[in-house]
Amino acid sequence: MDIHNLTEVIANQGFPIALSILLIFRIDRFMQEIVVAQKEGYRQVLENTKEIHNTITSLNQQNREYCSLHFSEVQKELAGVKVELGKIE
Repeated sequence: MDIHNLTEVIANQGFPIALSILLIFRIDRFMQEIVVAQKEGYRQVLENTKEIHNTITSLNQQNREYCSLHFSEVQKELAGVKVELGKIE
């Protein structure tokens, strides 16, 4: 095998093989970066979901307290109206 045939084999077969291997490594690194970014995105979504859940729970508690207070005030007013109606009769 002379040098001309060897360079021809390398040019025709070696270069595409080397290029393919290089592309495989680059694609693998790119895919790893995508997986890391996706995991970080999932983590942020989970944190935000927890924060939203805590906020909604807090708002529900505040709403219950407000409604309970308002209900007791309405009951007092109705009791006063009932007493006044009793006096009228």
